[in-house]
Amino acid sequence: MTTLVTNIAQLINTRTQSHVLRGSELAEMPVIKNAFLLIEDGIVADYGNMDDLLSKLPRLPENNIDASGQFVLPCWCDSHTHIVFAGAREAEFTDRIRGLTYADIAAKGGGILNSAKKLNEANEELLFKQAWERLEAMAKLGTGAIEIKSGYGLTVEGELKILRVIKKLKQQSPLTIKATFLGAHTYPVQFKENHEGYIDLLINEMLPVIAAEKLADYIDVFCETGFFSREETTAICNAAMRYGLKPKLHVNQLNSIGGIEAGIQLNALSLDHLETLTDADISKLSDGKWQGISTLLPTAAFFLGMHYPPARKLIDAGAALALATDYNPGSSPSGNMNLVVAMSCIQMKMLPEEAINAATINGAYAMECGDQLGSITIGKKANLIFTKPIPSLAYLPYSFGTNLIDKVMINGRFV
Repeated sequence: MTTLVTNIAQLINTRTQSHVLRGSELAEMPVIKNAFLLIEDGIVADYGNMDDLLSKLPRLPENNIDASGQFVLPCWCDSHTHIVFAGAREAEFTDRIRGLTYADIAAKGGGILNSAKKLNEANEELLFKQAWERLEAMAKLGTGAIEIKSGYGLTVEGELKILRVIKKLKQQSPLTIKATFLGAHTYPVQFKENHEGYIDLLINEMLPVIAAEKLADYIDVFCETGFFSREETTAICNAAMRYGLKPKLHVNQLNSIGGIEAGIQLNALSLDHLETLTDADISKLSDGKWQGISTLLPTAAFFLGMHYPPARKLIDAGAALALATDYNPGSSPSGNMNLVVAMSCIQMKMLPEEAINAATINGAYAMECGDQLGSITIGKKANLIFTKPIPSLAYLPYSFGTNLIDKVMINGRFV
């Protein structure tokens, strides 16, 4: 099917070629005003100024969409989520209001262990139904690609159950989906004093099945004080890499304990969270020796009342940044990438162009699909956000409490 979109007020992020954006490149936003966009079989086939339309297309296709007053930009690429979970944790939300810390809640059986208990009691059908509803809601908010982690099972059966649900989502959803094995999210109660035993379970019982059933693209470890050490993180990742899983790691959320160094040594695709960074950490993420992406999760910092990651320092030092929701029941119960972009501007002092690039093209590269998504480029998928009439690109994060999305297109079809 051929679709022509005409009279676009501004066509955002048009690039003849694309690559990971680093440092000052994040502020560069190619735009065509008064534009047209041609889509063939779900793929961007051509674009340009309306003045050139008839010379390029003397015969217009029957399926013509008038986008007068609207901005059209690539769909969000959300490269860090945990959307397969069973039940919310609003009681812990109230506990935090009363003054309990993240560590306090975890110590009394809350946090990840709470979600693990609920998940292991739920069947696969229910988990799929709930995750599908979350995925559909995210698509309507403009998300066209998503990474989904396991990590709420913490048993062989539970982790495999989550990854099989993600595989089913991949098969049935039009969104681009990547799966990450995060069995090393925390230590189950029965392994609290036997770290070696749980790591053996991950490596020798979970990974072989995951590889045989092709259930994951990536490996993740929560490298943090009280969770997995730098050495444990490295051991788990090295084992997973032998099965073809690339590292995408939780590091420096609460403490700087060597997770960045481990991730760089492992050539991780992305290092995520990064709320707690020293000047030396920023230098290592930005000096160009590591070619991965620093993924920031501002809504998690917002929800937990933590310091925001130092996005401005990272950009000014030359780092490559992506933005993601960290959608999960405990620390970021929202899949709204529009809010992530707005919060990145308001609280992390990112320019609108920087935030949008981080949430689209760099988010795509953080899932290894930058050749297919993240920009308006001939040959890429037509995953597009159509805004309501707005005066400028900056108005999107500026008007943070208003839904400015008119419609969303995935693979050339409106959702």
